[in-house]
Amino acid sequence: MSALRINVILFGIGNIGSALINQVLESQKFFQEKRNIDLRFPIITNSTLAFFEKEGVENVWEANFDQLAIPFTIEDIIEFAQNKGLENIIAVDATASSELVKHYIPLIQNGFNIVAVNQNANVLHIDFYKEIRRNLKKFDKTFLYETNIGVGIPVLQLISDLYYSGEKITKIRGVFSDSLSYIFNRFSSEDVPFSKILNDAEKRGLLKKDFRDELSGITVAKKLLVLARELGKKTEFLDIKISSLLYNDIEGANLKSKFYYNADILDKYLEIAKVTQVKNEVLRYVGEISIADEKLEVKLISEPITSAIGQLKGSETVFEIYTESHGNVPIIVHGDSSRKKTATIARGILTDILKVAEKIKIKETIWL
Repeated sequence: MSALRINVILFGIGNIGSALINQVLESQKFFQEKRNIDLRFPIITNSTLAFFEKEGVENVWEANFDQLAIPFTIEDIIEFAQNKGLENIIAVDATASSELVKHYIPLIQNGFNIVAVNQNANVLHIDFYKEIRRNLKKFDKTFLYETNIGVGIPVLQLISDLYYSGEKITKIRGVFSDSLSYIFNRFSSEDVPFSKILNDAEKRGLLKKDFRDELSGITVAKKLLVLARELGKKTEFLDIKISSLLYNDIEGANLKSKFYYNADILDKYLEIAKVTQVKNEVLRYVGEISIADEKLEVKLISEPITSAIGQLKGSETVFEIYTESHGNVPIIVHGDSSRKKTATIARGILTDILKVAEKIKIKETIWL
């Protein structure tokens, strides 16, 4: 039986997208031999240009893209797939584009499954969130996004398995941001100003140049929103109570707030919080969902050093999942993205691609 060809349409060839292509090319023979799957990239794009696969062109994707990429629209992508008779298509969104997610539904309606590291589709208004799922069901397609939450750890898969097995999840809490984990882990153990550690984190590449989304709590809040919706909650971003580390220009944090960073004020605030803690506790910036209270919070807490959250080191992350069956003893999901973060995210995308491919294989077997 010949290997099942899976056509991956890749949107975004930055660090993550490029790492994904290289991982597939390196393991292509393995996937064919061990999983009977042949992964191909008939189309790869950046934000403005796309390379469309051509007969007789060797598979050296960087050179192909530089020489042959042309401006494109989503309609061009769909038309190319239809004209070439492409089947078993997975659109991979390795961007952070708020515009691309608007095309998810037309893609689904035209036979595309979707795998995304991009969070935007899962944090927009709940009506859009539901409309995507209605179309997935109607057209029998799959949308996976494990890398929306954890870097290389299957948090969403575990939560989904628990939820759909009938297990009652009562609370989820944890440190969801690897960069904030690094910053507060150092701040709790070193006698240096918070702003200095922040600058060090930026130099190490752990923070974007504009790190206000991290310090304002928006990054953590988005992850919290994705988790809440996985549990069937009709939560909106404004339902989340965010205790920002920064000042914002309007009442109440939201996706469009403008936050202001003042190193002196932040250093003083956090130093007071640090020295007034109970002994053997450390500061952590956490996200928390309490199902019984219907509360979603992003906040700074003082945590015992003996807890899973208190024991974090480096840029480790941790998710505590409380269930009715386990009571006060949480299921712990622990991650560490300190090494080769880009490659780890790409591997997470690849894992989702292979899950979709296996579902397609099952359908093919049934149809045969």
